[in-house]
Amino acid sequence: MAQLGTQIESVAGARRIEATQPRLSRWRALEESRLFPAVLVLPILIFFLVWNIIPLLWLLGVSFYRFKLTSAQPEQYIGFENFRRLWESSVYWGTLGRTLTFMVCSVGLATVLGILLGLLFWGSARMPGRRLALTLLFTPMILPPVAVGTFYRLIYDPTFGVLNYYANRITGKTYDFLGDKELAFWALVAVDVWMWTPFMTLMTLAALGSVPKAELEAAEIDRLPWLKRLWYVVLPHGKFILMLGILLRTIDAFKTTDLVYLMTRGGPGNRTELVGVTLYRQGFEAFQMGNASAMAVIALLIAIAFTSIYLYVLNYRETRAALR
Repeated sequence: MAQLGTQIESVAGARRIEATQPRLSRWRALEESRLFPAVLVLPILIFFLVWNIIPLLWLLGVSFYRFKLTSAQPEQYIGFENFRRLWESSVYWGTLGRTLTFMVCSVGLATVLGILLGLLFWGSARMPGRRLALTLLFTPMILPPVAVGTFYRLIYDPTFGVLNYYANRITGKTYDFLGDKELAFWALVAVDVWMWTPFMTLMTLAALGSVPKAELEAAEIDRLPWLKRLWYVVLPHGKFILMLGILLRTIDAFKTTDLVYLMTRGGPGNRTELVGVTLYRQGFEAFQMGNASAMAVIALLIAIAFTSIYLYVLNYRETRAALR
């Protein structure tokens, strides 16, 4: 009986192996085929199509219509009328100029401070408490903008804000940082710089870490000055990572909305109203979907232009060498 049971189990096992062999052969054939990479990429392409391409095409189509969600009238095709109104609107151009000023000031200050801090931490590998200092330094970068906006709105408060407490002790005056038309804009820039300087520090450390140690040691042996060492050794290797960080920060600063809306709502007046805040008001307060879509398309084109400029600057030497 034992031998009979063993024979039955062996036969069943052989049948199971024979049943799985066609599946394995089909899977191996799929792996060896040229379509296998496309099969792996297909889910990502479907996700990108559903969540990016289709909404983008819908946005582009709505920008050519007079479309208000709360109106009883149907949407009406008006061609480039929404874009013409934006082109002739001095208010929109003022908002766009204010946004570009905010972007340049915020990204510029964060980049300079980030590079300085990155060089400081890069040259102090044996500093006591270096890991703890880096952890505390990167904390603002991981905080949500809602928490940061609420936090600094309380700090800037003219009645019980901690910043006004020290300002009053030093100067004897109280400042309404978010209510003063001369101070509100720069108060927002300071918050954005505080929040994103750690990101540029991280990108600087990544750029410095990409430099081969052999070249640094050779430069040190040749007693190359520090500035020349940065320009001729560090920058050629780390410029790609650093420029990528500047590009990401530029696009992110250009579309800043939540921080500004929470702290000032674009005030006082329109001194801190950026393109993102205007777009939000047109789309979700006035329900003018046509105007909001046209603004979004223009913002997208500006972001693409910034990306193209950065890529051109990044590959300028290679492009110039190829033309020669």
